[in-house]
Amino acid sequence: MERGLDTTVRRLRRQVFTEVAKVAFDSENVQSDIEAIAYKLFPSDEPKYRENIWRERAVASERVRLAMGLSLRPEDHPVHVTAGLAASNIADKYYEPPLMQVIPSACDACAVKKYTISDACRGCTAHPCMEVCPKGAIYSEGGKSHIDQEKCVKCGRCKSVCPYDAVSFQTRPCADACGVGAITSDELGRAKIDPEKCVSCGMCMVNCPFGAIADKSQIFQLIQALKRGDRIACIIAPSFVGQFGPNVGPRNMKAALLSLGFFDVFEVALGADMGAVTEAHQYVKEVVEGDLPFLLTSCCPAWAMLARIYFPDTVDSISNSLTPMVATARTVKQKHPDCRVVFIGPCAAKKLEASRRHVRSDVDFVITYEELAAIFEARGIDPNELDAAHTLHDATGAGRGYGVAGGVAGAIEKCINEYYPGTEIKIEHAEGLADCKKILQAAKNGKMNGYLIEGMGCPGGCIAGAGTVIPINKAANEVKRSVSTSSRQIPPKELREIELE
Repeated sequence: MERGLDTTVRRLRRQVFTEVAKVAFDSENVQSDIEAIAYKLFPSDEPKYRENIWRERAVASERVRLAMGLSLRPEDHPVHVTAGLAASNIADKYYEPPLMQVIPSACDACAVKKYTISDACRGCTAHPCMEVCPKGAIYSEGGKSHIDQEKCVKCGRCKSVCPYDAVSFQTRPCADACGVGAITSDELGRAKIDPEKCVSCGMCMVNCPFGAIADKSQIFQLIQALKRGDRIACIIAPSFVGQFGPNVGPRNMKAALLSLGFFDVFEVALGADMGAVTEAHQYVKEVVEGDLPFLLTSCCPAWAMLARIYFPDTVDSISNSLTPMVATARTVKQKHPDCRVVFIGPCAAKKLEASRRHVRSDVDFVITYEELAAIFEARGIDPNELDAAHTLHDATGAGRGYGVAGGVAGAIEKCINEYYPGTEIKIEHAEGLADCKKILQAAKNGKMNGYLIEGMGCPGGCIAGAGTVIPINKAANEVKRSVSTSSRQIPPKELREIELE
């Protein structure tokens, strides 16, 4: 599905996040107001998108629960929309697995794999589709060809020979987008996510045209912490440029975040700079001059988890560098020990990364650009209309380029060329989990020795993450412009920690 389109599914998600944010900020009766959100979104008895109003409200209520960090309700007995609310109506609640969930009442039980013959069939005399079918699954009736689904083995030969392109191949969009085969079916044919295989990239979520897959959010808990008066710093990913309007850059983005009540804002590109320096040194010392066969970048949590789950033999080659999110959070907390940190970015998998015990003390909240946009809407804040006396200036062009596929390896290469001139560098990068699996298999088979390998779970890199707002190509251009206009292009060789401005 084309990313960046303002679809009904996207608008409904935004409305749910916005209403939850409004309740979190302003409600004096949270339980009652949460129960009412589905009716506020669908006030009429006339359904807008589904066959009846009760299903629409049921789906909306499940989305509300996920937006509050709660799990879906069971299907076999009645449970209130606000069940478990007391445990989540605090500032310190964190995600409970699983992060990514299928809303059963929203799933349309799409065909997993199915060939059908459309009205484009002319009932031609040659009927090549019938001739090539190895199982005799195609027959003629009423002057048109038809497929017996019981006999069909989904080989696709009929489609390849039809002169009118009348044979259609249908597949489940969420499963098609999943590069690790984590989407299965329940007993009713609805999509089901295998948590043992899922790496939480979110590509199933953004490709479901029914909006049946959603991840849990922390916007409610973050707002509770702000209301409580917690001292919270924002660290924002390099791909934020352009996400909130064509003229929203570092200056007005910082102003918008400060107006929400955060005490300061820092670039995650700072942590990316640290990672680029660390991985440049590690590649030269351990791959070029040492015995490590290849070096895998560590910044994408979906990529790193893919390697750990499916290619455990490659784990020793994952860079020992902290991810940019964690490196930035630790640096901020070293300077401000009493603060809490919220990471704002494009990535659903970062929510899973932040929930790990060794990261939990560094990153307190994770929200996406999509969720932040809803918070701005709930408070009536338009970043395009704001300005500030101070801008964001914590990083170099190298770190700011991490948001685009190829940008991580490109930053490391620049650092190597600067620190170790004349060093031969071999680079490969993969984007999308399917391609990532191929390159990891090649590495496991000894075909990538000597290489620096960048892996990005989302096709296009971070700019294509599940929580982004604008089209991928537009986002890529914004990030590249941010890199080219940076006053500093490469971090210093000694960079480990930096005094924040």
